[in-house]
Amino acid sequence: MTAAVTHLVSVEHVVKEFSLNGGFRAGNQIVHAVSDVSFHIDEGETLAMVGESGCGKSTIGRLILRLAEPTSGTVRLEGRVLAALDKTRMREARRTMQIIFQDPYASLNPRMSVYRIISEPLLAHKIYKTRTETENRVRELMSLVGLRPELIDRYPHQFSGGQRQRIGIARALALNPKLIVCDEPVSALDVSIQAQILNLLCDLQREFKLAYLFISHDLSVVRYISHRVCVMFLGKVCEIAKTEEIFEKPMHPYTRFLLEALPKPDPHARKEKKTLLAGEMPSPVNPPPGCRFHTRCPKAGEVCRHEEPRPMENGERTVACHFAGV
Repeated sequence: MTAAVTHLVSVEHVVKEFSLNGGFRAGNQIVHAVSDVSFHIDEGETLAMVGESGCGKSTIGRLILRLAEPTSGTVRLEGRVLAALDKTRMREARRTMQIIFQDPYASLNPRMSVYRIISEPLLAHKIYKTRTETENRVRELMSLVGLRPELIDRYPHQFSGGQRQRIGIARALALNPKLIVCDEPVSALDVSIQAQILNLLCDLQREFKLAYLFISHDLSVVRYISHRVCVMFLGKVCEIAKTEEIFEKPMHPYTRFLLEALPKPDPHARKEKKTLLAGEMPSPVNPPPGCRFHTRCPKAGEVCRHEEPRPMENGERTVACHFAGV
């Protein structure tokens, strides 16, 4: 009998709903942020999560970090159900997972020096006994992310956007995590700085076998950094596959539309007429029945309007579409 594979992170049939009126009483409006989502992340792997704003990407990141509790379903970290951990064990688990935020200007306290920002997790978890040990570790982390250690006493306003994001990365690395949730970590940076940060993340992954959940709407960035891609629409998983499979042979109509919208460097290709999505994204408060994409899908049939497609697995590929690949 083959032993079950234990992934670093397993998300199993997770649902997250929010009440607009502060409680789940009859008549309240409910936001269906995440609906029956399942996937996994392995050690040393980057799973990119893409989709339009409001599709539930950042909510899933918060659920994995247990910054929010799922309405139903299970999130496991190294086989342990996070919701079952008590306060002490959850505190220990938090050392395993960290986050890099989107905005390097808003994610750092302007009243704290670089030393205080990076040392905060070390002090909170009482890693070192003396100030000297803590400071040595902060300087080591600064060198690791490409910052000069002699800048340890400076404040965030004295750094550029790229340098601030490096400070955020150093803070995330302080406790030697296994998983980092990267919530659009380069979208607020200049293109040249984006490349530097992406290369830094790749180097750190190789050195420390880090796993990333990389949340982004930029498919060119996703193609560069990810091993697998999870495409989401309105709280549902459309397609999960290896990165090159997604870009070379997308099977879900929504994935095709996302790729079609990518700018093309070839000047002749720019003159080609693009097929754009029709209509507006449905409301997560009142999602359509059947396939949630059917109101915008040119291939939708009668079955799509009434029956929700079940995710079909083929090796490492998952597609939720009645007409996948057609």
